[in-house]
Amino acid sequence: MPAYLIAEVEVIDPVAYEGYKTIAEESIAAHGGRYLVRGGAAEALEGESPKRLVVLEFPSAAAAYGWYRSIEYAEGRKIRQGAARSRVIIAEGVPTT
Repeated sequence: MPAYLIAEVEVIDPVAYEGYKTIAEESIAAHGGRYLVRGGAAEALEGESPKRLVVLEFPSAAAAYGWYRSIEYAEGRKIRQGAARSRVIIAEGVPTT
C-alpha cells in the first residue's frame, strides 16, 4: 500500500536550502519515492496556507521511513532543519487495485 510524506516548509535560508534540494531529490529516488507536489501554488481552504508544500509518494510506509532515516538523506535532513522550519508527516494511503 502506498504511503505519502507530506511536508509543510518555510524556507528561512534560501541559499542553504538549494543544497538540500539536490540531496533530497537523489535520495528520494534511490528509495523508490517520487514527488507529487513540490512547492507549487497551494491555497488553504481552512486554516493557514503553508509557505511551501511537498508531497512524496513511496511504495509503502516502510519505504518512506527507510528514506527519512537513511544514510543518503541524513546530511540533507540536517541542512533542511537548519535552512527551514518544517512539519513532516507520513500517512499511509489506501490499497490500490
